[in-house]
Amino acid sequence: MNSNFTIDMSKLFHKGDSNSDAIFESWSFSKKNYFLFISGIITIVTGYIIMALGETYSFQSLTLAPIILTIGYLLLIPSALLYKEKEKI
Repeated sequence: MNSNFTIDMSKLFHKGDSNSDAIFESWSFSKKNYFLFISGIITIVTGYIIMALGETYSFQSLTLAPIILTIGYLLLIPSALLYKEKEKI
């Protein structure tokens, strides 16, 4: 690829003298965020393992694994991204 292409693409997303680090100044994660995110990843991986190990039409593959995956994808990962501790005054 041409190096001018990457420079032009960089200019497209980083206009002028704006500091791209300023975007992430308020994006601070606490230990609780990381704990929720890691537990979500572990839950999702566990759900896929349970689904793969079960028979095709078993309770394990058709009911248990999708419930575990739903908990990981719709509860733990979003809560890890959206949770913010209250500031102490």
